[in-house]
Amino acid sequence: MKPLPILVALLLAAITSASAADPDALMQGVKRIVFLGDSITYAGGYVDILEATFRAAHPDQAIEFLDIGLPSETVSGLSEPGHAGGRFPRPTVHERLDRVLAKTKPDLLVACYGMNCGMYYPLSDERFAKYREGIELFRKKAVAAGAKVIHLTPPVFDAVPIKGRTLPAGLAEYKQPFEGYNTVLDRYSEWLISQRAQGWLVVDTHSPMAKHLATERQRDPAYRLAGDGVHINGTGHWLIAREVLREFKGPEDKLAEAKDGSAFLAAIHPRGAELLKLIAERQAVMKDAWLTECEHLRPGMKKGLPVAEAQAKWTELEAKIAEVAKAK
Repeated sequence: MKPLPILVALLLAAITSASAADPDALMQGVKRIVFLGDSITYAGGYVDILEATFRAAHPDQAIEFLDIGLPSETVSGLSEPGHAGGRFPRPTVHERLDRVLAKTKPDLLVACYGMNCGMYYPLSDERFAKYREGIELFRKKAVAAGAKVIHLTPPVFDAVPIKGRTLPAGLAEYKQPFEGYNTVLDRYSEWLISQRAQGWLVVDTHSPMAKHLATERQRDPAYRLAGDGVHINGTGHWLIAREVLREFKGPEDKLAEAKDGSAFLAAIHPRGAELLKLIAERQAVMKDAWLTECEHLRPGMKKGLPVAEAQAKWTELEAKIAEVAKAK
């Protein structure tokens, strides 16, 4: 079996040099990758696939992939009136980012923001500016902490599954989503991609997801990636992970053939589906522990184990993961 490229080393290589001759050298010192974002990142499907892919290729390297996404969160600092029935405003990552950086000490940060940042309103210059400013501040803080940053464009918003529960353009207030909100995410994604010219590492997941949705809907008008228009299913998470892997030279034939993360892992490793399941189990423990440790203002979240206890479980599951990953 031809091994996959070293995922983390490739991430670093793409940031530091397009022609790095020794990606293994770039792996030295990389011990922790932190994923930040909203409920889509917290759900964690794409994070699980990326970690499992790395371990399938490198069974002896137990790099930590920490998912610390927070539902409802934005990078823009905006919140629509009456969010969550008026129970709480949307949290902003900037309220907790300094603590996350100080406590987790990431070598790499992967950020996926945008879905909540426009408040499900039509595009406006003011809201768009807040998004750009929030992303730029995020990068500034990360660099000051010694972390590299990889941006993912936001997933698609799909109005079709919630037809009748969206609102048209031209209103003063939106207590339900704007029917054309995906055009806002189109613009946010275009801007992020344009920052590649400034040396930013940006993986476009938005456009491929939109293309997939349009193609599948030609075959089946009822096809959907998110029943509520926002929170993507396992296929949606696979599409995010696929584009990250594609960006970093994963095996194109297997990426193109696989319909989901389990199928892809099974194609590259004899016990790949089992490996993915174990990693998802461990991520479920660790993300709540780190969310609690780093603190946040979003009510209703599960209280995680103390990090020390969670790390003990990490170690326990690592033995099983290592055994499965080494299978030939």
